[in-house]
Amino acid sequence: MSDSAGLPGWRAFSPEELARQYSPRGTVNNLDALLQDYRTQSMPMYELPHLRDVRYGLQADELLDLFPVPGRTDAPLFVFIHGGYWRALGKQDSVFMARNFTAHGVAVAAVNYQLAPAARLSEIVAQCRRSLAWLYMHGPAHGIDAGRIVLGGSSAGAHLAAMLLAPGWQVAFGLPPDVVKAGVLVSGLYDLAPVQQTTPNDWLALDSAEAAALSPQTCLPDAGARLCIATAEKDTDEFKRQSLDYAAACTRQGCAVQYEQITGRNHFDVIMDWMNPQALLTQSTWRLLAPA
Repeated sequence: MSDSAGLPGWRAFSPEELARQYSPRGTVNNLDALLQDYRTQSMPMYELPHLRDVRYGLQADELLDLFPVPGRTDAPLFVFIHGGYWRALGKQDSVFMARNFTAHGVAVAAVNYQLAPAARLSEIVAQCRRSLAWLYMHGPAHGIDAGRIVLGGSSAGAHLAAMLLAPGWQVAFGLPPDVVKAGVLVSGLYDLAPVQQTTPNDWLALDSAEAAALSPQTCLPDAGARLCIATAEKDTDEFKRQSLDYAAACTRQGCAVQYEQITGRNHFDVIMDWMNPQALLTQSTWRLLAPA
């Protein structure tokens, strides 16, 4: 597992190269179709038993959709936090895996949050934490084993999931330190210093101190956390480097880390593998959801 700590890395890039490295849209030629596929594949999932637009906080966008497992009173829960560079997409684009997971006995929740620039990144993180608190407190009434919650996130959503895996915030919400048992983080961003220097900061408006404070690389999970950290084969080198560095740091921290590069997939379609029960990403996720 590589770790580029101490190397010039992204700081040696020209502004143009840095922008290219942090522009996943540049790795595909059909972005609109890929994003539409999230919605197209998610819509049929609402034919399954579900709770829609469950309010977990006071803001208009603080809603989640929950897909219990019919007949189960102790189902593990997979909580998905969507990407979109913190400024796009929503829960209605994020439940494409529900049929596959519930058929396997796993409940699914998709979290909505207020998007940037209307919300600062610190508030988006706080909203996602509130959603997890709601699911822990109220999940058992919907057949969920609150002791078996696994987070999933893609791109910016992987950043948010990693911030929920970080220690120290749980007590303020009345949660146990290990409320999250494991995480599946796909093509994520874990060090916001380079992000703060390029295009996404047009809507994030982070200063250097905020970028450091909101970087999962600076607030690693407690020892013992189980993680699957994945990238797509066609991700940029910087997205791969961020994942490898975070995986290395978590391993040094004492976490159980599995790193995967998903062959043939790009930054956007990699998470559609969760619709396939045989896919490596699905199998890795289900292993984390199994009883420890």
